[in-house]
Amino acid sequence: MLATRAAHLPRLIGAVSAAFVSYPMTGGESLTMTGQAKKDNLNPETEMAKAYDAGQVEDGLYRLWLEGDYFSARTDPAKHPFTIIMPPPNVTGELHLGHALTSTIEDLLIRWHRMKGDPTLWLPGVDHAGIATQNVVEKELLRENLTRHDLGREGFLERVWEWVGRYRHIISQQHQRLGVSCDWSRERFTMDEGPQKAVRTTFVNLYRDGLIYRGERIINWCPRCQTALSDLEVEHKEHADHLWYVRYPLLDESGEPGDEYITIATTRPETIVADVAVAVNPDDPRNKGMIGRTALLPTMDRHIPVVGDAAVEPAFGTGALKITPGHDQVDFEVGERHGLSAIVSVGADGMMNEEAGPYAGQDRFVCRDAIVDDLKAMGLMEKIEPYSHSIGHCQRCDTIIEPVVSQQWFVSMKPLAEPAMAAVKDGRIKIVPRRFTRVYLHWMENIRDWCISRQLWWGHRIPVWYCDDCGEITVALEDPSQCEYCASGSIHQDPDVLDTWFSSALWPHSTLGWPDDTEDLRYFYPTTVMETGYDILFFWVARMIMMGLYNTGDVPFRHVYLHGLLRDRDGRKMTKSLGNVVDPVEAAAKYGTDALRFVLATGGAPGNDMRISDERLEGGRNFANKVWNAARFVITSLGDKAVEPPKPGARDNMALEDRWIMSRLHRLIGDAGKLLPAFQVGEAGRQIHDFFWGEFCDWYIEMAKVRLNAGNPSPLPILAHVLDTSLRLLHPFVPFVTEAIWQNLRSHLRRPEVEALIAAPWPKASKRWRDEEAERQAEAMMDVVRAIRNIRAERGVEPARCVEAYLVADGMRGAAEASRLMIETLARVRPLHIVDGTAAAPRERVITAVLRDVQVVLPLAGLFDVEAERARLRRQVDDAQAEVTRLKAKLANEQFRTRAPATVVDKEEDKLAAARARLEGLQARLKELT
Repeated sequence: MLATRAAHLPRLIGAVSAAFVSYPMTGGESLTMTGQAKKDNLNPETEMAKAYDAGQVEDGLYRLWLEGDYFSARTDPAKHPFTIIMPPPNVTGELHLGHALTSTIEDLLIRWHRMKGDPTLWLPGVDHAGIATQNVVEKELLRENLTRHDLGREGFLERVWEWVGRYRHIISQQHQRLGVSCDWSRERFTMDEGPQKAVRTTFVNLYRDGLIYRGERIINWCPRCQTALSDLEVEHKEHADHLWYVRYPLLDESGEPGDEYITIATTRPETIVADVAVAVNPDDPRNKGMIGRTALLPTMDRHIPVVGDAAVEPAFGTGALKITPGHDQVDFEVGERHGLSAIVSVGADGMMNEEAGPYAGQDRFVCRDAIVDDLKAMGLMEKIEPYSHSIGHCQRCDTIIEPVVSQQWFVSMKPLAEPAMAAVKDGRIKIVPRRFTRVYLHWMENIRDWCISRQLWWGHRIPVWYCDDCGEITVALEDPSQCEYCASGSIHQDPDVLDTWFSSALWPHSTLGWPDDTEDLRYFYPTTVMETGYDILFFWVARMIMMGLYNTGDVPFRHVYLHGLLRDRDGRKMTKSLGNVVDPVEAAAKYGTDALRFVLATGGAPGNDMRISDERLEGGRNFANKVWNAARFVITSLGDKAVEPPKPGARDNMALEDRWIMSRLHRLIGDAGKLLPAFQVGEAGRQIHDFFWGEFCDWYIEMAKVRLNAGNPSPLPILAHVLDTSLRLLHPFVPFVTEAIWQNLRSHLRRPEVEALIAAPWPKASKRWRDEEAERQAEAMMDVVRAIRNIRAERGVEPARCVEAYLVADGMRGAAEASRLMIETLARVRPLHIVDGTAAAPRERVITAVLRDVQVVLPLAGLFDVEAERARLRRQVDDAQAEVTRLKAKLANEQFRTRAPATVVDKEEDKLAAARARLEGLQARLKELT
């Protein structure tokens, strides 16, 4: 069988290889990455465009990285690797926002560690998605008026492999659209030969260790998908339903139905036909006298016993419970304790079978109505009450599941769960955020056996063969030719396949070559981080931990990073029915990939849900544009110069603003170096954003412009260095715009270490650049500028008008003098008087701003024409007084107050309060000028 599957691989590899030549962009357009126009956008000798156009640079940059072989993993025995195995998206799917979030966080971590010099492996893959893929292909066949049974199993599987070959590359292309830098040469598929070998080896080992068994148990059955489901594949939803109270006649001493009844309450009257007993709690005084008697099953006229069992909740209904072991987990357990048989009355297709007697052939819910009508006609329906309860639905198709007794394959989970709990408790695996550790342990402590067989054709077929002669079972890694017990050649393989999550549970080690002893497995395992959504902590993460420990003896990863769910601006879950789904490929095309990535990376904290909106995406695009425009100014200012990076030894001779920005930069490098290892990627991104926009762009570049206009000392070395360092810090978050800029900047750096930013060293914080006093002084001078700007805005001073100002510097005299030109230029001040002590500044007809370290005093005469301002204010005072008089008169009118609605009166009173406040403010302003 392994050889049969392997025959499909060359065709599949060819399809995937094509993904690295042509990349789908938007609207079905395909873009080949060889156009000269695209290369011109990255030419450092070409002047940077005035505006950043993501669509013109992103595809060419991705090709630059691919051709530079920057994504490939390399081993270094002297270094510990950083490894992420990508959660494999379904082969049927297209990239959704959850994938985009996962790939953004993982790519960010990989790029950061790559720049730190760590050997990095980010291994991509695709999941075969058993149920989903089979459903898609069956729908395709249906359009041809065919079913899978028309093709037969092998013919159907051939058709599925053809479908996979056509569509598997789509999800990979879309990942590339988001700039993911994984090692595409190592891409894996869960149906590849290696993972298949891992799946079979694991099954065989678990079976031989007694941890896989076949047995009859209550399982979750989907009549639509026609397969068993694990508990985790069932979504429970509240239903407004009914509770039916049904009388079961009790037999008298003669064995005939008498005048006595035992009344049961049920939510599923359609399964009455499969009842085998009535149970009551032996401690319930209302019903314990019934134990040992016999009841007549309505509609079926079958005699069933009344048994006592502590599982019955006396508070539910009447305290008497119908026992249907074939369709309920609790009833199944009661039946086992009392030696009761199990009857299954609902077929695989959701139709009632022959066990349903007169109702055979009816849909289960049609049967419900029919039985209720018959019970009413028989006088056995005591009452019907409204009842709300939770009902399980198939996660894939939303069909109400049917609990049925079925012979399935199970994994015994308790022995696997114990070491998996220990690995988290002793810290070998750390879960981020920490609060999910408790959730994980609680679930593991209460874990139930895992039903792993699925009634499908597409997937990993169960490696079990049944002997037609002796009836024994052969479990083998390779397809056997005969029974291992009697050597008969008359054997047949189990028709079922394994739950898709079984192969996914082996993903971290099967992708690295296990069960073979490979170099990759020895070097890259255990992996470093598993990043995924908290909603599949149990589906997948817990199972990977259990299977990793079982197969390798070591944990599969050191850290589990859980992100939250993505919601719309109103906090609603994104669904097609609500029309609020954000397509990440469309969003990347509209706003730029970096904008989408930055919003996803910084929009929330680990484990918390995140809201996405057009406004936030626009904000991300604005930031990318800000980075581009700032860089364009710096690079244009550099002209054809190449500058040396500043040296800490020359710090004391630098301008105040240079010492300030370098200190702030190295503070940021240090903070980011603490936040990223703690997986606080959002906070790291926000701090880098705030530094670049709020300190470098809004302040240092503006200060640098003043110096560039005035001549020496030149700020160009600092401008270039801070830009270079900022691009490195930003690169993991917004790789495209930073790489595009750096390709233009690198020729201005005296000794660029590498050809591309993706491989540039990550910045290191230096205490030698930290300067607390420079930060205090520079921030004090920026406070001065802010204060003057605020006063100008409040007083409506014309933008072009220069104002006179006094700066009471006291202990900041040196900083103030050094910043004189900056303050004069940025605050539009002429003249600026720097004085010691308030006595040296005017006290009358001035506006004073008392700041933390200094005071700013502005004479009113310097702000505007005082006489003209007095006249203007007097006119406004007269208008305001008239409005107050008018409103007072209106509210004093008794007829108005009695006839107008209360809301109208309240509104007029609010207007009067606002008019009085305006009048008082205007009078105060006028008083200042007298």
